[in-house]
Amino acid sequence: MTHTNPDTRHDFVILFDVRDGNPNGDPDADNMPRIDPETRQGLVTDVSLKRKVRDYAQRILDESIFIQSKSALNTVMENVAKEKGIDKPKKGDEAPGLQCAMIEKFYDIRMFGAVLTTGDYNAGQVRGPVQLTFARSLDPIYQHNLSITRQARTTEERQERGGTTEIGRKAITPYGLYRAHGFYNPYLAKRVSEEDLEKLWEALERMYEFDRSAARGDMAVRGLYVFTHQDKKGNAHAHKLFENIAVKRTSNGTSPRAFTDYTVTVNEDLPNGVTLTKLFEG
Repeated sequence: MTHTNPDTRHDFVILFDVRDGNPNGDPDADNMPRIDPETRQGLVTDVSLKRKVRDYAQRILDESIFIQSKSALNTVMENVAKEKGIDKPKKGDEAPGLQCAMIEKFYDIRMFGAVLTTGDYNAGQVRGPVQLTFARSLDPIYQHNLSITRQARTTEERQERGGTTEIGRKAITPYGLYRAHGFYNPYLAKRVSEEDLEKLWEALERMYEFDRSAARGDMAVRGLYVFTHQDKKGNAHAHKLFENIAVKRTSNGTSPRAFTDYTVTVNEDLPNGVTLTKLFEG
């Protein structure tokens, strides 16, 4: 059994933290860090995490990515169809062979799936084998809305008026340690290779290393743990396996401000047929 075997099941845990940054702004709350309003624990959406994987796979691993902000998806599909000599189908029909061509060409479709029914070149819907939960902070986070100033003025009128500098806002949390869970379903894997899985684990481990910005502050992956099943259907329930990765506060009475304020305990006494690969700790 190996964590890069595309023909068996994998369940995984990701730990990452943020310091003086905004890991995932909420557009419905003036871009403040997302929170659970009842517990005030921080949240990072699965969409945000998948975006980091897509960006790393494209920029660092030179993979073709379908979901991009600068490309019209229907145009991308049409271009692939023309490259493969696939004719436009009748309305309501799927273009023969286009779905396979899209899966083969685009890494994120192979891993996460995609809806390919939005244009004239209908290629159906692909369910991807990799799914992620929302990430949730271990403790409540503090949403801090800071005022910032700048000397540069945006218009000639403001430049001539002089006076005070222009004021803006920056939303951060001083610190948060987040945990997310992921699942790889081999029954939904179409043309996924060992190399594809290797790239997934690399992207998850290093997804913040090449995605730096002042808005995100200091973000880092702190743990990546993969449970691999011998049986394709699984040898244990995922939620029970996740309990083997325990994260606890050590700084009682004070607000956490660093990863060292927590301890991570890994129980390696696993059910038969399950192995644990600790891909990253630190």
